[in-house]
Amino acid sequence: MVRLTLDLIARNSNLKLRKEETIAQCLKKITHVNFSDKNIDAIEDLSLCKNLSVLYLYDNRISQIINLNYATNLTHLYLQNNCISYIENLRSLRKLEKLYLGGNYIAVIEGLEGLTQLRELHVESQRLPLGEKLLFDPRTLQSLAKSLSILNISNNNIDDIKDLEVLENLNQLIAVDNQLLHMKDLEYLLNKLMKLWKMDLNGNPVCLKPKYRDRLILVSKSLGTCLY
Repeated sequence: MVRLTLDLIARNSNLKLRKEETIAQCLKKITHVNFSDKNIDAIEDLSLCKNLSVLYLYDNRISQIINLNYATNLTHLYLQNNCISYIENLRSLRKLEKLYLGGNYIAVIEGLEGLTQLRELHVESQRLPLGEKLLFDPRTLQSLAKSLSILNISNNNIDDIKDLEVLENLNQLIAVDNQLLHMKDLEYLLNKLMKLWKMDLNGNPVCLKPKYRDRLILVSKSLGTCLY
């Protein structure tokens, strides 16, 4: 078991203390922390790192998102390939712009209300029980309606994405290797997402429909040729 602590950060950050400067003062200046693939299973109180803006914690064993409330300057958070089941305790991260949560055990996209600066959300390849699909909390989708521009939901057994219609500023949707089947659902969505210029649906049953690509490009006013 390895816990991410202030002491661990201090020992691995090559801190260069100025004369009469304490470790605590130096920790306050740190903006980037990278502890990817370090067998981290828990995040301790890191509240001294008040200026932290980028945190890399992918490829670890973290099961719960905790003790990040302090990180109000955080803009990029990398938590992919951990053991996380719930999106929680992130609502104070008002400056967060990019959130990476792929390869976890998350069943519902929720708990992101208030993150009005979030531009990218990556939740691909959740390790879900057989037959289950990734779901979306309408409250979270509504809260991201104006900010989200890139969404990756690939490989999550999803068969319906009509709920994404509220994401009015979405310009890239990556939904590879799901179970999307119905052209009418996609045509409906494209009529709503007026700024979408790239959509990747490779590996979905709908791709086998006759002239599927031509039909969707014809419906969309923004997609152009960036449909895969």
